[in-house]
Amino acid sequence: MKLKTIFLIFGLTAGTAATAQDSEISWRSIQVAPGIYMLEGEGGFPGGNLGLLTGDDGIVLIDNGLSNFSAMTVSSVEEITGEPVNFVINTHAHGDHTGANAAMVGKGATVVAHDNLRKALVADEQFDQSGLPELTFNDSVTFHLNGHTAYVFHIESAHTDGDAAIHFTDVNVIHSGDVMFNKVFPFIDLGGGGSVDGYIAGQQKILAMADDETKIIPGHGPLATKADLQAAVDMLIDAQARVKALVDAGKSKEEVVAAKPLAPYGSWNWDFITADIMTETIYTSLTSE
Repeated sequence: MKLKTIFLIFGLTAGTAATAQDSEISWRSIQVAPGIYMLEGEGGFPGGNLGLLTGDDGIVLIDNGLSNFSAMTVSSVEEITGEPVNFVINTHAHGDHTGANAAMVGKGATVVAHDNLRKALVADEQFDQSGLPELTFNDSVTFHLNGHTAYVFHIESAHTDGDAAIHFTDVNVIHSGDVMFNKVFPFIDLGGGGSVDGYIAGQQKILAMADDETKIIPGHGPLATKADLQAAVDMLIDAQARVKALVDAGKSKEEVVAAKPLAPYGSWNWDFITADIMTETIYTSLTSE
């Protein structure tokens, strides 16, 4: 089964399985700096981690979860802010981060994203086109709102080809999007323009902006530190080296996977990206370059 298919099934089944228990699913807010929050799912999977900038100048929401939880996401955000969202920043095109775009636009929000992200959503027949980004950028864009500076920058060919991360430079907070999965193997969407080398480079780019006091909102997983991101980078660099040694020895994909090169990283397994799937991703990335 292709990795992109696995990820899509993950998003769809997580959302579908939870639909009957919507009342038990919510966004839990964690204030990471004055006026800046991380929202993570509780009681199920409403989507990847959100970021939220609040204040009198305007409300900025980073990502917005799966489409079938749009109403809950809208109400959860408005409970915190008391106002509708003015701007939505999409970190990449996957449905667990863009699913409520249309609902947010319907409430008056403007969606901001990288050029390639808009192209991916235009090509997605299942995406509600009323939620397409209205403002796009090629390299970066900066928000100056509520006394904060939010530097939004493109990360090339990492998780996808349309990734963006957001650095709140004045308060030392970074939202990485899915260029970081904290404490678990990452999903790298090779079919969506991602690559292992690009993912490592993207993480290193974020690392260079961080210090020991930086708070990192990952695309998935608990609130992270620079040390957590360093551990994720070190794991992926070593994992790639382990797989490359077998590729260089002439092993087939099946032989590489059977050799279990990522066995030392068993604690990084999760429901949909196991060590075997991570091995296959690295093999495919290496052999397609």
